[in-house]
Amino acid sequence: MLEVGMKAPDFTLEDKDGNEISLSDFLGRRVVLYFYPKDNTPGCTRQACAFAGLYNDYKEKNVEVIGISKDSVASHSKFAEKHGLPFILLSDPELKVIKDYDVWQEKKLYGKVSMGVVRTTFLIDEKGVIAKIIPKVKPDSNAAEILAEL
Repeated sequence: MLEVGMKAPDFTLEDKDGNEISLSDFLGRRVVLYFYPKDNTPGCTRQACAFAGLYNDYKEKNVEVIGISKDSVASHSKFAEKHGLPFILLSDPELKVIKDYDVWQEKKLYGKVSMGVVRTTFLIDEKGVIAKIIPKVKPDSNAAEILAEL
């Protein structure tokens, strides 16, 4: 179980263009790392668009925004293009990083139990250490909440 003060697990995943991106590429900068269930679903779209709307504010503070889901590179590419998302989206179809960050959990919806990504956001400091964990975030307010904390 990850906790504030722990080193964030490093990873390398493909972005929406098929480029390999590693968390360690961002040492020296803060990173907002958010995990979300699925491209083009209502909550995930609202969350992504909220980050997109505030992206310039994040850039001014030298903070990178990275979204991760189990969707494919092609799905991320379409999602980013459709909604004009300027930040990094990473594909984790093997669930390696999703499991490393302990966001693959049992979920209940209308009485049905299944496994899935629990919407969670991590703020990682310049040294690659977890500064804040926000579990079960609200898609509409997540981007503004984190920006206010910075």
